[in-house]
Amino acid sequence: MGRYVVRRLLQMIPVFIGATLLIFLMVNVMGDPIAGLCGERQCDAATAAQLKKEFGLDKPVWQQYLTYMGNVFTGDFGTAFNGQKVTELMATAFPITIRLTIVAILFEIVIGVTLGVITGLRRGSAVDTSALLLTLVVISVPIFVTGLLLQLLLGVEWGWIKPSVSTDATFGELIVPGLVLASVSLAYVTRLTRTSIAENHRSDYVRTAVAKGLPRHRVIIRHLLRNSLIPVVTFIGTDIGALMGGAIVTERIFNIHGVGYQLYQGIVRQNTQTVVGFVTVLVLVFLVANLLVDLLYAVLDPRIRYA
Repeated sequence: MGRYVVRRLLQMIPVFIGATLLIFLMVNVMGDPIAGLCGERQCDAATAAQLKKEFGLDKPVWQQYLTYMGNVFTGDFGTAFNGQKVTELMATAFPITIRLTIVAILFEIVIGVTLGVITGLRRGSAVDTSALLLTLVVISVPIFVTGLLLQLLLGVEWGWIKPSVSTDATFGELIVPGLVLASVSLAYVTRLTRTSIAENHRSDYVRTAVAKGLPRHRVIIRHLLRNSLIPVVTFIGTDIGALMGGAIVTERIFNIHGVGYQLYQGIVRQNTQTVVGFVTVLVLVFLVANLLVDLLYAVLDPRIRYA
């Protein structure tokens, strides 16, 4: 196991470098940071040259990238154009988005897996058909429509929640935004769990466990569910980074000042340091989540061993 972890960590290095290099080139080459800094009024040549020198934009792109990566390994993600450290923005944004992601993942696990197990064991029943139709509707409706409808009904019309979230964004306030963020992924988890349960329910090891006289709940939990969760865990693991990076729409709807909000502001204002810094951390989240998913395989399926 130790050798496998070390090998995977070494494999993550070129992936991390390639991903950060790609986003760095996209942001710095395809955009004009100075134009975004000056606003609607174009800067004169002297001011533009001074700003480029101040932020290191007068150097070749490869040199800018090497300087940026060298600073990243010291914990310095650069300075935004307003003079604020990107790490300070991260310190306020990431805790909020992490709480929002935790709520969304809990919805996926509790509701998605539970509903998937029930429909998988009752394949072809009215419950199964209803769940398939409901999840299809959820997948078909854009997330901004779902968010605005829930905000209008629960917040404005019925007054059950606050239409917008406070600056602190507690777990209680993030329940509805978390449900909105997780809605599409929850539907996929339900359908994925249902399919996996239905296929493994006809397997020989399940028949053997039943023939031995094991209790039904033990057959489902210890035998059927463990083997069926491998594709579900893969999806949820990769979905963690997607939820954190894809929360822009949800955070805009509920006025949540998290990672999505900061990325949106950075893109609109062409603040390259903010965008590149936040995306760098999200790349690390993706890589770590995928490593944890691979290690969970051995826990779910004893047949899997890492050398």
